[in-house]
Amino acid sequence: MKLRARVKEIERICGHKFDREDLVISAITHPSAAEGKSVSASYERLEFLGDSLVGGIVAMYVFTHFPDMNEGEMSTMRTTLISGDTLARISEDLGVAPCLILGHSERGTHARGMRKALEDVYEALVGALYVDAGMDVARDFVTRTLLCYATPDLAKRPMSPKSRLQEVAQRDFHCGPTHKLVGEEGPAHTPTFTTVAFVEGRRVGRGKGSTKKESESAAALDALSRLGYTSEVDVSMDRVMERAKEGVDVP
Repeated sequence: MKLRARVKEIERICGHKFDREDLVISAITHPSAAEGKSVSASYERLEFLGDSLVGGIVAMYVFTHFPDMNEGEMSTMRTTLISGDTLARISEDLGVAPCLILGHSERGTHARGMRKALEDVYEALVGALYVDAGMDVARDFVTRTLLCYATPDLAKRPMSPKSRLQEVAQRDFHCGPTHKLVGEEGPAHTPTFTTVAFVEGRRVGRGKGSTKKESESAAALDALSRLGYTSEVDVSMDRVMERAKEGVDVP
């Protein structure tokens, strides 16, 4: 896709005609495609700004629209909405992926690398909208694309794979599980971590992720499967998004 076509498509996705086309180009440019250029050539600076904006917009929305929720419930809903997986899925659903400008090292990247890029670009686009047109336009985009999924169900705190493994290990094996980082590979800006989970000194699970925390969670999930337990993973956002795609009303 030619550069001009990418810009036009992003404007369509955002529902906004940018006065500064350079903001759009920066927002969709992966750092691997901006090596040796200005720090503003990739989405990193806009992502920094957009990250704070998204968090603030979501917090205000949750506070305003759910007056009966306590602090813990509001925090859980906010965390679920602004998680990397959520933002990446929304970017993908919006059709952002074909518009990304990737460097040679990232072309044909695997799913994990693309997921991180899609998450970053969503935040960068919010930052670009704010710089180009102000808070109202940025807020409108977040409201239309993200906050449409805000439901009371997201305030329910599910048990994470690590917490579930901790529970069953202490209950059935009378000991706590341990996790050990056993590998790190890939470029510095998109590393892959590998973690192994142990129970009673035995290796019971192995997992990978773009952060150490993600790899620990993946290892715990693998351990639960191998040990024969059902993990109570955080599927609340997945459920909400699938219901919306199926045409089920989301309050």
